[in-house]
Amino acid sequence: MITAKDVVKANDVLKTVVERTPLDFDRYLSEKYGATVYLKRENMQKVRSFKIRGAYYAISQLSDEEKARGVVCASAGNHAQGVAFTCNEMKIPATIFMPVTTPQQKIGQVQFFGGSFVTIKLVGDTFDASAQAAQEFTKAEGMTFIDPFDDFNVQAGQGTVAYEIYEQAQAEGVSFDSIFVPVGGGGLISGVSTYIKDCAPEIEVIGVEASGARSMRAAFDKGHPVKLEEIDKFADGIAVQKVGSNTYEVARKNVDRLVGVDEGLISETLIDMYSKQGIIAEPAGAASIAALEVMKEEIAGKTVVCIISGGNNDINRMPEMEERALIYDGVKHYFVVNFPQRPGALREFVNDILGPNDDITRFEYIKRANKGTGPVLIGVTLGDKNDYAGLIDRLSAFDPGYINLHGNETLYNMLV
Repeated sequence: MITAKDVVKANDVLKTVVERTPLDFDRYLSEKYGATVYLKRENMQKVRSFKIRGAYYAISQLSDEEKARGVVCASAGNHAQGVAFTCNEMKIPATIFMPVTTPQQKIGQVQFFGGSFVTIKLVGDTFDASAQAAQEFTKAEGMTFIDPFDDFNVQAGQGTVAYEIYEQAQAEGVSFDSIFVPVGGGGLISGVSTYIKDCAPEIEVIGVEASGARSMRAAFDKGHPVKLEEIDKFADGIAVQKVGSNTYEVARKNVDRLVGVDEGLISETLIDMYSKQGIIAEPAGAASIAALEVMKEEIAGKTVVCIISGGNNDINRMPEMEERALIYDGVKHYFVVNFPQRPGALREFVNDILGPNDDITRFEYIKRANKGTGPVLIGVTLGDKNDYAGLIDRLSAFDPGYINLHGNETLYNMLV
């Protein structure tokens, strides 16, 4: 396992390369949760993510021969940008594997940072599928694989986030009760928890996972890393099916607790951060702040720091984020409804079933051949979310066989 000394060594290399990102007191969040909340702004890093730290340090430790042969990595986006930036700076060829589902914004940034030194290959629907292809390519070409999280030097580089937090907090005379760290494969929390537990073991290290991709929680429960059969890829920066063997061991030793945050809550938090604080974060970056809502009773009166791990958000995804936020907040709902085969049925639904301020945001016959007579997918936005129970009562009377898609993820993903 890495040690705090490894993190210090990494910091000596990186302090003239990466940005020393701000540790900002956040008044809005502090007042909202009755706590003293600081934000470590890694979304303001050179590549808008902490990943440059681990990537640059790991590549800097390669031999000249290894650098000349080139490197390979697999990434959902941020690690790829860190590798691309590094290889452009060091004039090293890199082949970068990314899932087909990676947001276009991140793909474009990888190409921008890497320039002519980077070749991008889009393979697989998940990070894990992309990583397997990258490993096979690495062996075939005799290159060096830069693991995004299960690599000692990568973890040491990521740990420099904690080095800066601790140094900045001491300079300001701040003592933290807890630190919230996003968890995907485990590279960031391995480095951060190692340094924090060496320098300030009294600080509680809280790992934050997206609810649809809790691979570290699964590893804790089973006693070893396990591959999740399915994950929600929404928070792509932390949507990993299986954590690293080493990162699991480090997290098991140093992390005090793991919490899960719903992707809808992450979306709501992300939008709130932008509108209230002017902070641009990606879903993974907003996860640590979303966790404050989950733990609001426990953090009241305490001093905490949240790591905003990245800010590479694709603006084209905003409609999806708004949708998830509205569903999470209980404002938007989807149903499959069978309409009676008589004139005026839709008018009856609008006049008698919907509340006075409700709105139909989607109306689509599921079977186009039966348009006008078949089941209908209906999206309803409530004017008052507290009227949900009333809507369900009225809907049950209209069609006793209706289907509520809330909680039915498989059917929801098929239809919506």
